Amino acid sequence: MCQLLGMNSSKPADLRFSFAGFAERGGRTGEHKDGWGIAFHTRRGCRLYTEERATIESPLAERIKRRRIKASNVVAHIRKATQGRVALENSHPFTRELWGRTGTPSPGPSRTTAT
Repeated sequence: MCQLLGMNSSKPADLRFSFAGFAERGGRTGEHKDGWGIAFHTRRGCRLYTEERATIESPLAERIKRRRIKASNVVAHIRKATQGRVALENSHPFTRELWGRTGTPSPGPSRTTAT
């Protein structure tokens, strides 16, 4: 079973502390090592990062833990594969296109995926 971290606040909040603790469950203190992802909405728009490796092995996750990112809406996911292969396309969160706009957790101008 996968695990999720969700944050929603009226004012942008720093996600370093919450994400750092959550990321430890991605292979160090938990068995959720089959991919991860995070989506957050800032003044610059929606950002999405996903990888098929464990958060504890990820330089990208390490950068997110160290970088001061303030967001009002955050969704993070760590995966324990019970179905499907360990692959980037199975790492959440996903983006969806609706009426020609792409977004997670809300429509935004940008989507970045780690490889």
